[in-house]
Amino acid sequence: MNWKDFVEKNPPENITSKIEKIISNTLKANINQSNVVISLSSGIDSTLITAILRKEFPQLNIESISVTFADSIDESPAAKKISEKFETNHHILYLDNFLHELPKAISIVKQPFWDLHWYYVVKKAKSLSNLLLSGDGGDELFGGYTFRYQKFLSLVNHNSSVQNRVLAYLACHERDWVPDQEKIFDKKMNFSWEEIHSFLKEHFVNDLHPILQVFLADYNGKLIHNMLPLYNNIHNYFEIKNIAPLLSSELIPIATHLPKELKYNSQTNLGKLVLRKILQQFDADKLVTQQKQGFSVNTANLWKHYGQKLCKYYLTDARITKEGWINSKWISKYLANNELDVRIVNKFLGLLAFEIWYRLFISNEMKPDELLDV
Repeated sequence: MNWKDFVEKNPPENITSKIEKIISNTLKANINQSNVVISLSSGIDSTLITAILRKEFPQLNIESISVTFADSIDESPAAKKISEKFETNHHILYLDNFLHELPKAISIVKQPFWDLHWYYVVKKAKSLSNLLLSGDGGDELFGGYTFRYQKFLSLVNHNSSVQNRVLAYLACHERDWVPDQEKIFDKKMNFSWEEIHSFLKEHFVNDLHPILQVFLADYNGKLIHNMLPLYNNIHNYFEIKNIAPLLSSELIPIATHLPKELKYNSQTNLGKLVLRKILQQFDADKLVTQQKQGFSVNTANLWKHYGQKLCKYYLTDARITKEGWINSKWISKYLANNELDVRIVNKFLGLLAFEIWYRLFISNEMKPDELLDV
């Protein structure tokens, strides 16, 4: 989508009823069996889909799944209460070593990503049903990344240059890069901050309000070029049909043109305001997590228990360093430290995924079913 798709328009009358009806129609058009499974966090999106699902299908057997990561924020108790309210059969998927099946997950998505929790969700879902429902798209379409918005708005104003807006956007993703980022890469990678800035500029060269520019960048980056392609590959591998009502072709153009005031309140730092109003009608708004947690694996703890040992094993003599893609000196500088800044930990996990991908698809010395044990 381009910036014109995010120009604010007056919403249809009774916008909450309109959105609920679209979600209901999407569910009714796609469910013609006695049981389904839904990925149920403690968030607004999946709770809303569950509420409407139960309203439209009172007798449906609904299996719900929440994920708990070792030594991380645990949202499963809240998800369990939501499950009880809407009478689903709830399953809590506990992941100790989050990286255990990383080779398999990477072999499916065919890209060097490490944060592939959706692989585990879909694998579990397939054992319960061939139809998986999710609240995917809610964050990007209705303003869910509140833990970034407040900082971004504090760094820019209407007079900020395009370059400053790009830099502010990157500053709100500080967990995704490190201060010495350019030193990570070797000569073959040809890393360039200028190229990254140039890529992001297209989302900020327009007359949209700064927060709408962020919505535009998130939609095109996080959703279209990241989450959806990865998820689709996982769904196809497990031969499971995924229904994401918030991403219906009828709802997307309504959502993108919604006024920012129906999505995000900068004073309270609350997002998804229009979805919250719908959820209130189901008396479930008090059950959901008020602030989005983000990806809830505690990577600092993951590093201490599994990540560091795995990185030492795979990156000490890495193929990606031998072949001139990654600078071995950067790896050596930090690898022995078991109390790393979380940003550096995240980068190491990314390098681990790159190395696994390389061994799977380039050097062909690793099999997808190999497990990452310590």
